Amino acid sequence: MWRRLMKVVAAKPTNTFEGDVVVKKSWISSSFLLLSLSVVILLSGCSSKGDASSSKDGALNGKKETLKIKIADINTNPTFRVALDKGIFAKHGIDAELVNFGSPAEGVNALFIKQVDVAFGADFPLLNAVSKGDYAIIASAGLATDEASTEWKLFVQDDIKTAEELKSKKLSFIRGTFIPYLWDEYLKEHNIALSDVELIGQGAFDESYIALKQGAVDGAWLYGSVLNDKLGALAGVHELTDMSKTTVRLGMGIVAGNDFVTKNPEGIANFLAAVDEAGGYAQAHPDEVADLMYEEVKQPKESTIKDLPNNPWALGFTQAAYDSLTKQKKYMVDNGIIEKDFDLDSKLNLEPLTKALPEKVTYKK
Repeated sequence: MWRRLMKVVAAKPTNTFEGDVVVKKSWISSSFLLLSLSVVILLSGCSSKGDASSSKDGALNGKKETLKIKIADINTNPTFRVALDKGIFAKHGIDAELVNFGSPAEGVNALFIKQVDVAFGADFPLLNAVSKGDYAIIASAGLATDEASTEWKLFVQDDIKTAEELKSKKLSFIRGTFIPYLWDEYLKEHNIALSDVELIGQGAFDESYIALKQGAVDGAWLYGSVLNDKLGALAGVHELTDMSKTTVRLGMGIVAGNDFVTKNPEGIANFLAAVDEAGGYAQAHPDEVADLMYEEVKQPKESTIKDLPNNPWALGFTQAAYDSLTKQKKYMVDNGIIEKDFDLDSKLNLEPLTKALPEKVTYKK
């Protein structure tokens, strides 16, 4: 098994999770220090031409150039952790650091302040990012199936028995995510306007859970076995429906700054190849992934095994992925979430993906 030197950090305002790794520096004896200084003095007379020659020899020997990259992540996503733990990032020349957030949308927002280099999320936060600056969607990570959509569950207070009773209620959403769109589509199906309810924004799913538990909100869409199991056992609330019974289906993708992609086309191609490989490895080795997630973030093993089949990462870019983005963009423009419309094709940079996984890029501009 690959061993790796890994740094995982938690981004504010989320708490540092269990599983952060601290790298300790070894104590260096004085005799070794003196020897090292002697070597430095000896080498100081060498010209920079020697270093250039060494780099050139490395390139001629076929060694990949290493790309340092900060990746926005969340506790419940195993894909990037698998790529680190199994040496997949290292094999592809990626020196990765995971920066942990409360939701994918928070990670996407971190691009704006250069806290991370790449982020992942649903269509909504990706489109929000590319509408605000020089950012590009560099890959799709797949589209939700009907089965996967069942994992998005609507929990409500026990006194609410039907969708129609949600009118005038306080409903939770995670800021920067597609959930207001989900509420809008679901409520319209039951003849309720979004203006007929009060949306209460939270920063992460844990906050929605607490708000529902304390009665501060009347309903919340939540995702994942851990939270769903907790809410299923919570007195005073019950599951009303799930997303598979609505018309909403999610697309997911990866976004990065155009400047970072343009400066590192080879490295980005290697990164995408590594992520795709890690996604396949995770699906093929659920028990290993469950052990890893328990070790690093204390996620129950049974929850990981239950969630994995509904969350496959398969990188590529298809016409279906494009259509999903187009539909979501129209909603965001029509409702003033995106203030100025833009050409979606101009916000796609698929060249590194095409180089890494040519057979998986079937969309043509």
